Amino acid sequence: MKLKKYLRLLVPACLLFPSVLLAQRAPENLPDSLTLEQCVNFALENRSAVVQAQLDEAIGNREIKANLSGWFPQVGARFGGTHNIKLQQQPFGDQIITLGQRFTSNVALEATQTLYSSELLLASRAARFSRQQLEQQIANTKINTVVDVSKAFFDILLTQEQLRILDVNLARQEKQYKDARSRYDVGLVDKTDYQRAAITLANIRSDRNRAQEGIKAKQAYLKQLMGYPTEQDLKLAYDYTRMQQAVLVDTAEVIAFENRIELQQLQTQRELLLLNTAFNKWNFLPTVSAFGNYNLLYFNNEFSNLYNQSYPTSAVGLQVNLPIFQGTRRLQNIKIAQLREERLEEEIEDTRKAINTEYQAALANYKSDLVEWRTLQENVGMAEEVYEIIKLQYDQGVKAYVDLIVAESELRTTQLNYYNALYNVLASKLDYQRALGDIDIR
Repeated sequence: MKLKKYLRLLVPACLLFPSVLLAQRAPENLPDSLTLEQCVNFALENRSAVVQAQLDEAIGNREIKANLSGWFPQVGARFGGTHNIKLQQQPFGDQIITLGQRFTSNVALEATQTLYSSELLLASRAARFSRQQLEQQIANTKINTVVDVSKAFFDILLTQEQLRILDVNLARQEKQYKDARSRYDVGLVDKTDYQRAAITLANIRSDRNRAQEGIKAKQAYLKQLMGYPTEQDLKLAYDYTRMQQAVLVDTAEVIAFENRIELQQLQTQRELLLLNTAFNKWNFLPTVSAFGNYNLLYFNNEFSNLYNQSYPTSAVGLQVNLPIFQGTRRLQNIKIAQLREERLEEEIEDTRKAINTEYQAALANYKSDLVEWRTLQENVGMAEEVYEIIKLQYDQGVKAYVDLIVAESELRTTQLNYYNALYNVLASKLDYQRALGDIDIR
C-alpha cells in the first residue's frame, strides 16, 4: 500500500517537474573525469545564478507583454440587481407620482480600445531595450560563471599537484628518517640527525593533510559554482603540459570599451532613460480611446416577473482625456528625468575610467605573475639539482645532515611555490581577458 501511495505521488511530480529529473540525470551522461570546457558548459546551464538570471528574463518578458496588453481591446461584463424598498416620489401639479419599480436589474457588456496613450507608447518603445537589458544580465552572469569556474577548476588541479609533490617528499623523507635512525643505531651519527628528520617528516605530513582537506572544500565550492549535485563525485581531467602552455596571452591587445558588458548595460539603461524623458514630455498629449457598450435593463414590481421583459440600450463613442493643470508635476518629472540622464552619463564616464584601471591592473598582475612563474620554473630545476648534489655529498659523508634538510626543504618550497605561481598566472590571465571583454560564453 505504501508503494502504491508513493507511486501515485511520484508520477504527477514527474509530469509537473520534468526539469528537476533532467537536472538529476544530467551528471550521469557526463564522462567520469570532466575537462575545463565540460565544467564550464555544465555550469552555464546549471549554475543557480545563471538559472535565476534566465528566470528573471522569463519574468521580464511576461511583464513586457503585460505592459503591452493595454493596446488590445479591453472587454468586461457587469451584472447588478436592486431591491428598491422605498421608491422615489415626485410631485407633478397636485399629484404625487411614484417613480420606478420595486425590482430592477441590468446586464452590461462593455469594450474599450485605446487609440493613443503615452504610457502604452513608452511601453512599446522600451520593450526592445528591456529585453536587451535582460539578455545582458544573463551575459554578465555567464561571464562571471566562466571566470569563477575556471579559477576554481585550476585551484583544485594545482592543489592536487601540490599534494602529489608532498606525497613524493613524504616518501623521500620517510626513507631519510629510516636511514638517519639506522645510522644512529650503529653509532655513525648522533641522535640530532634522525630528530631533525622526524621534525621534517611531521611537518610534511601536516602540510599533506592540510592540502588533502583543502581539496575537499575546493571541490564543494566548484560543485556549488557548477550547480553540480553534492552527492555526486566530481573528478577533473587536465593535461598539465597544456595548462602550462595556456598561460600565454597577447598583452599588446588594446582594450575596446564597447566589449565590456558593464558599459553595454549602462548604454541600454541610457536608452531607457531617454525614452522616460520623452514619455514625460508626451504626458502633455491627451489619452484617446474608443468605447462601446450594450445594456440589458430589467424592472418590475414583482421579482418573479423581473426577467420577463428586457429593455436594451447601446452606445459607441470616443473619449479624450486631457489633463490641463497638475500643479507643475509634469514639468518637475521632465526635469527629474533629465537629471537622471546627466547622472547616468557621469556614471558611464566613471565606469570607463574604472574599466581602464581594471585593465591596467590586470595587465600588470599578469606580467608580474608570468615573470614569477618563469623564474620559479627555472628555480625548480636548480633546486632539484642542488638537492641531488647535497644528497650525494651527505651519503659520502662530506655534508652534514642539516645541509640535506635545508636542501630538501628548499626543493619542496620551490616546487609548491611553482604551482602557486602557475595558478596565479592562470587566474591573472582570466582577469586580463575579462578586463578586455574577451571571455567566451557561447
